[in-house]
This record gives sequence, structure tokens and C-alpha cells, in this order.
Amino acid sequence: MSKDTQGAFKRWEMTSFGDERPSSLAARIQAEERAAALSAAAAAAASVPATPTAQAAPAMQFPTAAELEALREGARAEGYAEGLEEGRAAGRAEAYEAGRQEVAAEMETLRTMAASFSGAVTAADETIASDVLDLALHLARSMVRTAFTVRPELIIPIVREAIDYLPVLQQPAILALNPDDIEIVRAALSDELDKGGWRVVADPQVGRGGCKVDTASNQIDAQAAARWNRLTHALGKNVEWLG
Repeated sequence: MSKDTQGAFKRWEMTSFGDERPSSLAARIQAEERAAALSAAAAAAASVPATPTAQAAPAMQFPTAAELEALREGARAEGYAEGLEEGRAAGRAEAYEAGRQEVAAEMETLRTMAASFSGAVTAADETIASDVLDLALHLARSMVRTAFTVRPELIIPIVREAIDYLPVLQQPAILALNPDDIEIVRAALSDELDKGGWRVVADPQVGRGGCKVDTASNQIDAQAAARWNRLTHALGKNVEWLG
């Protein structure tokens, strides 16, 4: 038998009759296979990263007295800071409210003062206006009194206005004048008086610069004193002509 064919044959060993266990060769092969399987399993296990095992829980440690004091001091400081900030905020809010109320009170005082000042100015204006009007009336009265003496012809428009005031003249029609004014009126209004049927009479009780008109149904007092009183009463004053 050649050397090439020798490897294809296995050694045969006869087993004992009634003994079914594999021969020693088979047992060796099985052992080698198991060893190879174990080696493969060990290699596979070596390639897998090891899972860290749970560490044992450390023992509980309680804070020391110094640490407790530090915690208390920190809490006290934090509470003090919070209280201080809250106090400052409350103080600012209180100061703001007090300032707002003070400003509102000052503004109300200013408004009251402004209203009082406005009322005082209005009252002063009214007083000044009234005083100025009184002064003007006194000056006007003095000027009018003097004017009729200096310019007696000023009576002419007064007489014309009085006789023209009556739309329908009813007889008898009497025009009463101061004796010093009769000639002046006749010289200026003789034609009008004659056409109207007026009878001119002298009356010493009629002041200069005025006249009185008497008809059957009307009486007109156009004397300076009467006209002056009507004027002053219309202005709300009581400045007498003979005052």
C-alpha cells in the first residue's frame, strides 16, 4: 500500500461484544472537540467588553457641626438679603405713594390758588371798570354843565330831537325853555316851530340846555338832569346831575 492511500484509512479496533461505548480514539476525538469548543467559547468571551460591576454604595456621611453652622449662616444671609430687598422695595413703593399724594396735594393747592387768583383778577377788573366808569361820568357831568354855558347853541339838536319824537302832534303843543335859551331856539327853529303849531314859553324851572314838551297826550322831559339820570341808570350807576 502506497503512502498516499495510507492516510485515508483509520485504525480499526474491535469493540467488546455488548459494549456500545466508543473506542478510545472516538473518546479522544470527542475530548478534542470539546476542548476546541471551550477554547472558542473562551475566545468569544474575551472579545466581548467586560461589563462593569456595580460599585458598592458608599456609606452615608452626616454633616459636621461646622458644616451645619455654615448652612445656617448661608440660610440666614440669604434670608437677610431677601428681606432687605423686600424692605427696600416696600420702602420705595411707600415713598413713591407718599410723594404722589404730596404732589397731588400741591397741585390741588395750586389749582385753588389759580382759581382764587382768577377770581381776584376778575373782581379787580370789575372794580377798576366800575371806578373808571364813575370817574368818566363825573368828568362828563362837569363838561356838560360847562358846555351849555360856553356853547349855548348845543340846545338846538336837543329841542329838534324832542319835537321830532312825537309822530302826530296834538294841540295844544307847548315847548318850555329856560328864558336864556328861548332866543337861541327861536332864531334857529322858528320856521319849524311855526309850521308845527308850537307855542314857546319861558320857564325858569327848566335848566339851561334842556326843554320840556307838553301836549294833550304826551309829556317829554328833555332837561339835562333827566337825560343824565336816564343815562347813568342805564349804566347801572347813580351819579346825580346835581351831586
